[in-house]
This record gives sequence, C-alpha cells and structure tokens, in this order.
Amino acid sequence: MDEQTPQSAEERLLPEDEKPRREPVFNLPAGILLSLILLAAIYFVQTVLLSPEMADWMTIEFGFSPIRYAYPLSGQGYEWLWTPVTYSLLHGSLEHLAFNGLWLAAFGTPVLRRIGLGRFLLLWAISSAAGAALHTAVNWGQPTILIGASGAVSAFMGAACRFAFGGRARQAASFFGYHPPRLSILDALKQKTVRVFILVWFVGNLVVAFGIPLFGDVGAAVAWDAHIGGFLLGFLGFGLFDPVRDPRNR
Repeated sequence: MDEQTPQSAEERLLPEDEKPRREPVFNLPAGILLSLILLAAIYFVQTVLLSPEMADWMTIEFGFSPIRYAYPLSGQGYEWLWTPVTYSLLHGSLEHLAFNGLWLAAFGTPVLRRIGLGRFLLLWAISSAAGAALHTAVNWGQPTILIGASGAVSAFMGAACRFAFGGRARQAASFFGYHPPRLSILDALKQKTVRVFILVWFVGNLVVAFGIPLFGDVGAAVAWDAHIGGFLLGFLGFGLFDPVRDPRNR
C-alpha cells in the first residue's frame, strides 16, 4: 500500500499546479531504472558471459587511461575518443556497482525529474569527461584504467546542491517532481546544508586521496580526482543544463 507524507505549511501555500506530486517513495523515474538496468547488464556481461581474456579486453577498450593522451593520437585507434564517457558504464566489482547505483538513484532522481532524460544523459556524458580530464591532469601518462559511474554520480550530487538543498520542503519537492527556483552559485553556498554537504564530500575525497579508505572503498584505488572533476562540473555548470525558469523573473 502506498503511503503519503502530510503536506508542510510551505507546501500548502503553493498554487495547486506547483505543489509536488505525491508518488511512492520507491517509484524511480524510468530513466533511472533503465540506467541501473544497463549498468547491471554490462556488469553481468563482464563477469559472467565473457571469458577473463575478453573481459580484460572490454576493460581496456572501454575503460579510460591517461596514458593514451601522452602519445600522438594519430598513431593509435579511436579509444581516446569514446573512453572518456564509456568508462562510466563499467564497474570492477558488485560492491562498486551497488555503491554507485545507490547514489545514482538518490541524486540522479531529482536531477532527471527536473531536466529531463535528454539533458540528464548529456550531463552524464560531459561530467564523465570532466572527471576523466581532471584524472588525466593528476595522473598524466600513467597506465592506470579508470572505470565506474562515480564521476557522473558526483555531478548529480553537485547539481542537486543548486536546487534540492536548503529546507526539507525544497528537498522533498525536488525528489517528487516539483521544481523550486535554481539557486545561484553564491546563493547555494549561503545555504548551511549545502556548505556542510560540500565540506564533508570534499574532505572525504581528500582523505581517500591520501590513501585512507572510507566506506564505499571497493578494494582498489579510488579515483578521487574524477569525483571532484564531476562534482565541480555539476555544481558550477548546472545552469547550462537546467530548463526550469525562475518564476520570479517572468
């Protein structure tokens, strides 16, 4: 049986067409469900259907490696072109997949409901590339392989700071489909909830950078730099993807 939470005083004052829609808590958007299914299916193919040799080939062919860019691009294949995005579809373990899937559902849901599937996928692709770019800058010429959706998920976290934080009514409304005005970068940083979230998020990633494992560590090196690149893209650049107009400016 579906349950509904009581309306807050702030929500009751909203016009009927702007009140958040009442939906079951676990009723994720189709785009999020399809994304989770796709990630799980790719992991299943990697670990079950392919031989170890083919799985390694898939990781090298579609995973991201900074070493590709230390050599002339004309003297190699086109992996350098697609791997800044395709690495985000691969995962190294079931724990890695589950951890990213959890945060994708939590932060991707309000972002997708606000900007739509097309812009959501575009943000995923560009933020993955931004994470790969910062990872390359920090690990120039290294033969490491970067995989996982963490860069894109971090972008959704950063994007959510621009509209879904700052009061329980705003958070709940964003998750259930109501679109509160987008906060400017400075206004977002004035919100205590946003400042605390960003501080904890960055401290956690910097701790990982110094080699101290935290929850979500998947038994391999954590690409903290890709996380930061994605988060900054989502937080600073969210206005480029957000189609929702501020009613105060009409």
